[in-house]
Amino acid sequence: MFARIFTFAILAALVGAAVVDKRAAPGYATLNGGTTGGTGGPVTTVTTLAALRTAVTGATPKIVQISGIITGDGDTIDVGNHTTVVGIGSNSGVTGGGFRVKKGTNVIFRNLQLSKSPAPTDLIELQTSTNIWVDHNTFTSDLTHDKDFYDGQLDMNHGTDFVTVSWNVFQQHWKCSLVGGSDNTGDEDSGHLRVTYHHNHFFEINSRTPSLRFGTAHIYSNYFDNVLASGVDSRDGAQTLIEDNQFTNVVDPIETTLNGGFAVQRNNVFTNTTVATIAAGTLTSVPYSYTADAASTIASIVPANAGVGKVTGL
Repeated sequence: MFARIFTFAILAALVGAAVVDKRAAPGYATLNGGTTGGTGGPVTTVTTLAALRTAVTGATPKIVQISGIITGDGDTIDVGNHTTVVGIGSNSGVTGGGFRVKKGTNVIFRNLQLSKSPAPTDLIELQTSTNIWVDHNTFTSDLTHDKDFYDGQLDMNHGTDFVTVSWNVFQQHWKCSLVGGSDNTGDEDSGHLRVTYHHNHFFEINSRTPSLRFGTAHIYSNYFDNVLASGVDSRDGAQTLIEDNQFTNVVDPIETTLNGGFAVQRNNVFTNTTVATIAAGTLTSVPYSYTADAASTIASIVPANAGVGKVTGL
């Protein structure tokens, strides 16, 4: 039986409006040595795209604060190892571009407004990387453009591993979060792509909340709110543990049989939605301690505390 208590170290050294929320840390990112980002490194504040690109490079610890909304150029902003990228206040981040961690490790993205990055650039892409924590960000696109106009809001591929996605808002987007880039990448993805999604608000998303190939996902205490096509899509042998979530007005909330994945679902609440047949999985516990909020409380807890400007309490 899995433990239901918090036993984690506070990830500190964030500054300005973004301080650590004690509820955020549990998940796969706490394993494999943990995820501390730029703790102990120098703090740099940036206001331009050029300064941001320079500040996040390199492999030494560093904390990069973004002040205001930086307009991207449609290309990726590559982030080096041992880096924390954090927004100041409630309206700082990047629009029209996105971040990428490629063959990297130990990176934190927090308190960022991220929006409208044209394809093929994701708002955040994690490629062949380990120990990433994506926390208290707000991802926004729109549903008025074609479904392929934007790419993913948060995508992971090529054997990425040990990721926690916590207390984010994902809204107005076609293809939200893809874990595992292709049906043909089993050789590099199997045994990897271990990711935790907890206390996120998926609002007016079409699909992929997330879509998971080959990997292992623990999905707990999230609010799936008006999902238009499909919610959690477990594919290609992926194992998912889905518990204590609120699904409201979600078409096909948990999908396994269409693409050969597996799930264990327990203690979820389904409102104005129907769960199809689920291929029973084997993931019944996870190798870290955590506390799941009851599904009946999620519709009030998550919108009040997820997204930018909500990070409080040391």
